[in-house]
Amino acid sequence: MNKLEKQMVSLLSEMKDRYHVGGIKAEFEAEGTRLEEAMRLKDVVSAAGLGLNIKIGGCEAIKDMFDAISIGAERIIAPMVETPYALRKFLKAAHIAYGDSIDEVDLLVNVETITTYHNFDEMLKIPEIAELDGIVMGRVDFTGSLGLGRESVNKPEMLEKTLILAKKAKEKGLQVVVGGGVSVDSLPFFKAFPAGHLDRFETRKVIFNCPGAIDNPEIAFLKAVEFELMWLKNKRDYYQRIAKEDEDRIVMMETRYRKAIEQIER
Repeated sequence: MNKLEKQMVSLLSEMKDRYHVGGIKAEFEAEGTRLEEAMRLKDVVSAAGLGLNIKIGGCEAIKDMFDAISIGAERIIAPMVETPYALRKFLKAAHIAYGDSIDEVDLLVNVETITTYHNFDEMLKIPEIAELDGIVMGRVDFTGSLGLGRESVNKPEMLEKTLILAKKAKEKGLQVVVGGGVSVDSLPFFKAFPAGHLDRFETRKVIFNCPGAIDNPEIAFLKAVEFELMWLKNKRDYYQRIAKEDEDRIVMMETRYRKAIEQIER
């Protein structure tokens, strides 16, 4: 573990103790996290005593699920699950990947479009619904599906729909998580939930446990930004070192190649 990664462990430990941080998230989907990156992140997260959540690339992304197993992900989240059929496909794929270890991981789906909202009642009626552990409300994409911008994530229309979905999910015993455009400005949104209806909220990387985190000060959200910045810098430095190694070898090989060509042409 390098110096920056040790600083990340220290920051996460502080956030866990002071600001109700319960885990860290990586995405094989939109973020495009590579397996090696995820494994390095898992080392950092585990050292801080936290769990890693992985958003996979789709409802049947079995390769991503196998990678999540290799990493030891605590939860996997499937994006763009908009219909009962897609939900059944996700749960079936998870059984294929995890087999007898299916109970060792939580299975969640993103609710991130108005289409999912309209289909939600039917999705909750599938015979396999007891195998689903929770939903993640993706507010930025949801507002996008309504033709609105990300500045609308905390607006009353978004809150109304989220509370309806949360109530229905809780009636089925599901975890409810809210993400997308989360900042200190989102706290009134979270405080509008009935008691017990919001389990977690998450920034791009950091997962906060409720109800404790609902009373977090602004510094908690700034610490989440700090962690993401540290992670991005760590990635950048890692790939720059690899690129430097390759660049040095390229220069050496080009020099040898030119000399060999010159000798042949004499």
